[in-house]
Amino acid sequence: MPKRAFLGTHDLLFRSKLEGLVKAGGWEVTRDEAACEVAVLEIEAGATDRIRGFVARGIPVLAYGSHVRADLLRAAREAGATAVPNSELERKLRELMQTP
Repeated sequence: MPKRAFLGTHDLLFRSKLEGLVKAGGWEVTRDEAACEVAVLEIEAGATDRIRGFVARGIPVLAYGSHVRADLLRAAREAGATAVPNSELERKLRELMQTP
């Protein structure tokens, strides 16, 4: 059974791009937060509680957001996520999917 990634993003075009990347890596996309091996979350105000929930269940979180919102990136890292600016998301997601 392929591994599953949860994609938490509001931008439908960006979501489509991420879905293609996940599927190309041999993974599946799931809408079930409890049934994933990795969560990819768009950083927004208040996202740290959601990140902590995934981390508490042992699910790695890759959080992404604008490079000009260093405060949100920092907060995501402090909550336990790997947080990257949008420009690094695809590279980091590929790396994460290749990790056994």
